[in-house]
Amino acid sequence: MEDIRDGISGEQRSLVITEAEAGQRADVGLAVLLDTTRSNMQKLLEEGRVVKGAKVLKCNYKLKLGDAVTVTLPEEAPTTPQPEKLPLDIIYEDEDVIVINKARGMVVHPAAGNATGTLVNALLYHCDQLSHCNGEERPGIVHRLDKDTSGIMICAKNDAAHKDLAAQIQSKEAQRTYLAVVRGNLKEDEGVIETQIARDKEDRKKMAVVEEGGRQAITTFKVLERFGKYTLVQCKLQTGRTHQIRVHMEYLGYPVVGDPKYSPRKTPFSIKGQALHSLTLSFRHPRTGVRMEFEAPLPEDMHKIVTRLRLGQFN
Repeated sequence: MEDIRDGISGEQRSLVITEAEAGQRADVGLAVLLDTTRSNMQKLLEEGRVVKGAKVLKCNYKLKLGDAVTVTLPEEAPTTPQPEKLPLDIIYEDEDVIVINKARGMVVHPAAGNATGTLVNALLYHCDQLSHCNGEERPGIVHRLDKDTSGIMICAKNDAAHKDLAAQIQSKEAQRTYLAVVRGNLKEDEGVIETQIARDKEDRKKMAVVEEGGRQAITTFKVLERFGKYTLVQCKLQTGRTHQIRVHMEYLGYPVVGDPKYSPRKTPFSIKGQALHSLTLSFRHPRTGVRMEFEAPLPEDMHKIVTRLRLGQFN
C-alpha cells in the first residue's frame, strides 16, 4: 500500500470485507463485492481509486476480515452502447421478440464499471433494430436478470412489442419460473413469501426485507428435491423487485448457494455466483396473440451441483 493520492474524484462506494473475501487478492475479492469484472477492478486499483483508511491498495493486497475499503468510481459521461460480437444463446427470434438464454456472469446492460461486454452490446451486434422504451443505454431490455443469474430473458425489437410485453409482466400475464439450490432443508413443501423490500440501509448494493417504506414483493416457492443440507426449489415471481428471490430465500433462512451478497459463506461447489437459474418464460406474443412458452436448460455448473447432491457428494 502507499499514501493516498490527490485528484481522485467520483462516486464513492464503501465496502466491508466478509469471510467470503478474506484472504483473497484485492482485485479478486473486491470485484465480487463491487459486482464488476476482475479486469475493471484491476484498473480501479491501478488508478489509486481503492483505499483502506489513508492507504491506497494494490492488486495483490490480501484482504482481511473486517477491512473497510472505499472505492471511488470514475466519473463517466453517458455513452451510447456499441455493437460487440459476443456469444449469444438464442432460443427463439422473430421480427418482434428475441428470447435469450443469458449466461451466468454476463451483465444485462451497461452501467458504472461495466460499459462493454454486456447483453445489450451483443444484441446491438445481432439485431438490426431494438426497442428504445428504456432509453439509449438499454435498447431492447424489457426485464433483467442479475449478472450471476443465468437463464431465459425476452427482449423487444420494437417499441410496440416492448410496451405490450412490459404490460404483460406488470399484470402477471407473462410468467417466469426459476430454479434455485438453497442451503438447508425447507420445512414447508411449498409456500408464499410476501414482504416489503427496500435498499439495505447499511449496504446500498444490497436489498433487504423491511417493515415499512419498501415495495411489495411476492414470491411463491415449491420444493422439488431435498438433499438434507441443501434443497432444490422452484420459485415464481409475482412481483419483480431487485434481487427478489435471493433476498426472500435469505429472509426465510435458506440462502441461495454461492450468493456473494446474501450467502457469503464458502460453498463446496464450483460455481461463480448464485445457483439461481431463470428456467421458463411464458407470454402472449405481442403481434399474433399466440401464447408461447420457452425453457432454458440448466447451465453446466448448476447441473453438476444437482448431480453431486443426488449422489450425496457435498460434505
